[in-house]
Amino acid sequence: MMTANKRRALYYPFHLCHEQTLAHLLNDYASVHFRDYMALQLTKMSGTTAYADRMGDAHKDLVESGRIVQGHSVSGPLDDDMMEAVNRDLGDATWRARLHRALIDDRRFQRGLFEVTHGMLIGSTLVAGPAAWLRLIEAQREIRPYSVEHLQMLSRGRLDLDEGYDYEYAFALVKTSAALHYTIRLAIRHEVEAVTDSHAHYDLLELIRLRDRLTFQHRCVERAGY
Repeated sequence: MMTANKRRALYYPFHLCHEQTLAHLLNDYASVHFRDYMALQLTKMSGTTAYADRMGDAHKDLVESGRIVQGHSVSGPLDDDMMEAVNRDLGDATWRARLHRALIDDRRFQRGLFEVTHGMLIGSTLVAGPAAWLRLIEAQREIRPYSVEHLQMLSRGRLDLDEGYDYEYAFALVKTSAALHYTIRLAIRHEVEAVTDSHAHYDLLELIRLRDRLTFQHRCVERAGY
């Protein structure tokens, strides 16, 4: 086992973390790795916009000393292996149920996927946030079949309101799963311990690890008072 000053962490599932989480990780690990913002390309004409900010922007001394390691790319189209892995999650009833429950119960998990404080554009319709949220967490979505290919199909056309809700929910599933599988890739490739401060993401990644019989280390650190 590595001694404390040799251990290296990969923060997941986001490209930034809270300053107190960073302090906690730097206390426990010799270095902390961060991915860049995950901008997924669904088709040639659709996807999410990348943001250039990095954790080290406000900690240049930590980057220079090697305590923060950044620049791991997780953007672009999903390759075949990633699509297969994501579809495996989307077809796993236990994983889907855990994610849907987190959407309902975990406010921080919700905010990472949907901004419902104000209005949401669902398809081509602007819907009040609370009303949109009630539609997104309908029980039928937990068991409705989704796949990367289905999301790509939805992204190509003009959507009515019902299709718009399907698109938003499917995209949330795909983004969450892809972020976790990129975590697995990076953790194994760089021989680092995957660490999060999100219980929901930890639980979802642990389900994948056990189901797929993967051997990598990951842990969840507690957020206390922030």
